[in-house]
Amino acid sequence: MARFPERVVLGRSGLSVCPLGVAGGYGVEKAALLNAFSRGLNYWYHGTRRGSGMREAIVELVRGGHRQELVVVVQSYARFGWIIERSVARALKSLHLDYADVLLLGLFNRTPADRVMERALRLQEKGMVRQLAISAHRRTSFLTHAADPRFSILHIRYNAAHVGAETDIFKRLPKDDRPGMVAYTATRWGSLLKASQMPNGEAPLRARDCYRFVLSNPDFNVCMTGPKNGSELEEGIAALEEGPLSAAEDELFRRIGRHVHAGAIIGK
Repeated sequence: MARFPERVVLGRSGLSVCPLGVAGGYGVEKAALLNAFSRGLNYWYHGTRRGSGMREAIVELVRGGHRQELVVVVQSYARFGWIIERSVARALKSLHLDYADVLLLGLFNRTPADRVMERALRLQEKGMVRQLAISAHRRTSFLTHAADPRFSILHIRYNAAHVGAETDIFKRLPKDDRPGMVAYTATRWGSLLKASQMPNGEAPLRARDCYRFVLSNPDFNVCMTGPKNGSELEEGIAALEEGPLSAAEDELFRRIGRHVHAGAIIGK
């Protein structure tokens, strides 16, 4: 049975990562994260919600000599450079780290202001962060972000109900020298898992189905999961083991996604 690869290169960042990334801000405990790391998951997002489980797991891994195997992402939504630097410094201190592998600038639908970029680049020069990433809600913004050599990673919303990135972003980007592509909201905030949201006669998707949908798209390198506990993290790992979608599964999941998306529009 086909499986997803154990490691992929995260675009022009050059980072070697597991294709399933983990966000630590939803409650997942240290023991579950340490177990996931031992099974290869190494792209860890210590974002706006800086959960204690991920913090404790990172500290333990660093003390155990595993720093080079771990890719740590810290995020800031700040629009003032000094706040970004303070946020990064606090994160590094709490994690007992000298640097973060990635600084993610959150939700910039336009190129960040000069004051923001100057401070982010200064953090790189100081060695406090290695790579710069950016996210946005307006999909066409990623065309500008992808062309900006300062950004080596993009975080993009994508799931079976929100497939617009396929046409609005990927079909309009050059094939070469792309940033690393990371997808988030694979379950569409859980709505793809709810029986009440499904077409008549269809069972809801499993979380692993949502992750498999993302990972089966060759334009993405990494799919994020935000587990509340070890069981939900195991569901994400199961996606790696089950591997890519069949053609029939892809057709079904897209049909379910269209239904969920249409219901959300009607409900507004």
